[in-house]
Amino acid sequence: MLAILFPAIDPVAIQIGPIAIRWYALAYLVGFVAGWRYCIHLARKDERPPTSVDFDDFLTWAVIGVILGGRIGYVLFYNTGYYLGNPLEALAVWHGGMSFHGGLLGVMAAILLFSRRRGFSPLALGDLIACAAPIGLFFGRIANFVNAELWGRVADVPWAVIFPGERAGGLPRHPSQLYEAALEGLVLFAVLAVLARRRSVRARPGLLAGIFFIGYGLSRIFAEYFREPDPQLGFLLGGHATMGQILSVPMVLFGLALVVHARRKGRVDSHGPVGRADARDG
Repeated sequence: MLAILFPAIDPVAIQIGPIAIRWYALAYLVGFVAGWRYCIHLARKDERPPTSVDFDDFLTWAVIGVILGGRIGYVLFYNTGYYLGNPLEALAVWHGGMSFHGGLLGVMAAILLFSRRRGFSPLALGDLIACAAPIGLFFGRIANFVNAELWGRVADVPWAVIFPGERAGGLPRHPSQLYEAALEGLVLFAVLAVLARRRSVRARPGLLAGIFFIGYGLSRIFAEYFREPDPQLGFLLGGHATMGQILSVPMVLFGLALVVHARRKGRVDSHGPVGRADARDG
């Protein structure tokens, strides 16, 4: 059986004395900074809020939402029993354990609170955040691969990878982290980038966010068929689904609801609602 041995990649990118900076931390940093700059770029295309100044201020809110939401989500969705018996361990974020779905809920809460304080639509802010989110997803999944974690199920494909560690069992497995980086990162970013160029799409608050929810949810459901489920959970619903798939179904349904809502509400621009006959793409 052909397989690729996992390359000897040190998870620590930079070591300065006792201070170690891991690739995973750098992935978060690059994702936040690149996403922030991309949001500013998109905001400058329109004359209505949120503006580039709003995104300068929102970056801190986004960071807090992702980290707190991601950690709380992991504790609640993936390892509740362990943390009920060891509650202080929930604070040990350096031991790893983050949930995308939890981080998403954290960012959604930050969007609602921030937009309310600034007095503009949370859907308008959410649309631009949704366009930038695949950037962070891409770098995060690449970091998962570098860390040799969240690997896939046993496979006999030519590109199967033998990951290190006893848990991997020395067996060739799908590099599911790279599948997710491609689907949730590159493909979803490209789709949203093309749509975001259309003025008629940007003028319907909630449409881009809805497409993100649908795109991510479907990509995650598909990728989970190649990913090894978390050992503390295994397969759920009688062996037919993983936790990642279960959590992604509501995302798809919520995304569909956002798309329907956006299309029914029609266009809005800096001067308020306008008719569909005035729509022009830009």
